[in-house]
Amino acid sequence: MDNQYNYYNPENSQSTYQNYSQPEHTGRERKQKKKMPKAAAVIGLALLFGVVSSATFLASNILGNKILGLENTSSPKSEARTATPMASNVSKSTSVVTSDVSAIVENVMPSVVSITNLSIQQIQDFFGGTQKYETQSAGTGIIIGQTDDELLIVTNHHVIQSSETLTVTFSDESSIEAHVKGSNPGHDVAVIAVQKNQVSEETMKNIAVATLGDSTQLKVGEPAIAIGNALGYGQSVTTGVISAVDRIMPTEQSSGEGEAQGISMIQTDAAINEGNSGGALLNINGEVIGINSAKIAGSKVEGVGYAIPISDVSDIIDGLMNQKTKYKVAEGSQGYLGITCFDVENAQKYHMPSGVYVYETVEGGPADRAGITKGNIITAVNGSGVDGKDALQKELTYYAVGETVNVTIQVPENNGEYTEKTVRVTLGELEQ
Repeated sequence: MDNQYNYYNPENSQSTYQNYSQPEHTGRERKQKKKMPKAAAVIGLALLFGVVSSATFLASNILGNKILGLENTSSPKSEARTATPMASNVSKSTSVVTSDVSAIVENVMPSVVSITNLSIQQIQDFFGGTQKYETQSAGTGIIIGQTDDELLIVTNHHVIQSSETLTVTFSDESSIEAHVKGSNPGHDVAVIAVQKNQVSEETMKNIAVATLGDSTQLKVGEPAIAIGNALGYGQSVTTGVISAVDRIMPTEQSSGEGEAQGISMIQTDAAINEGNSGGALLNINGEVIGINSAKIAGSKVEGVGYAIPISDVSDIIDGLMNQKTKYKVAEGSQGYLGITCFDVENAQKYHMPSGVYVYETVEGGPADRAGITKGNIITAVNGSGVDGKDALQKELTYYAVGETVNVTIQVPENNGEYTEKTVRVTLGELEQ
């Protein structure tokens, strides 16, 4: 008699109990196991068909593209290699402006030079005598042009003022002596020149001529980049924005570097320090839009610097570039005007031109023969402005006895106004 009850079987590892109906269940499993290979075969054939179909489609697509000339060989890497110039990208992305201007600086830096001014200062001692001291100051310049013989560099007037010798250092650290072509103290600009035949071929390959921009198109808030010989340590770069345009610099708070008179200035928060004077203020395209001139000094002032708008002085610069390069004449051979003079102090306060006031002329002397009289104010010699007695004496050191120069004077009228006049003066010999 068959046992219809289930008993515990400790040898069965798959189930705790044995069921009387187990044989029927085992039969179904056997049937399913027999069917599995067929299902696997069907799936395998489907996968094989899919792979073959994909390969056939891909091959036909490639072949069709080649036959029809529709194949596109471009890739992300090739597009990156043919990207638009950095200037175009930067102009559309302010994040790039504030974080990375290295490409712009790399292009412009070869056109910026350091200038060292060696001058002689006379200082009165305790006993009433005078002592001469050699002083050295640092500034910056921008290569803005060249001729067959010279490299032309613009800077501030106060950078080259009272110089005995001027030394220009290029971006490759090579140095050479420079000479003055002309200056305009009223707008604080000057042009100096370096002889090309004194510049090595290697340096000529490394330097560049700057591109001048249009400062009349500036907008407040647009990026600004300043390059200059800050503190005389060599070229450095600062960035910021155009803070304001058409600013009149409050000279009573200035750092004493320079005072551009009668001209509106560009204000920027790009750091401009001593030694930056004469350097380049650039727009985002790497064009020179200003000549760094001065900063506001004071414990309550931060991030206020000024640059001379390049468009406002372009005509003056062109005139200075076309002047004859000046070389100092030996002291015993220098010509003289034959006048007694002094500086015009507080010229703006008294509505007088800035220059040298003629107090007296030597009778029969060069100035007297040319028609210069007491009360005239001398403002320029051969196109180079003079803002004081020292500047006039400095300018005359470039001309020998017997040379004729054009002297610009302001002649007072009865109504208190002044009329500008240019007279030709043949310089005489200083009587001992």
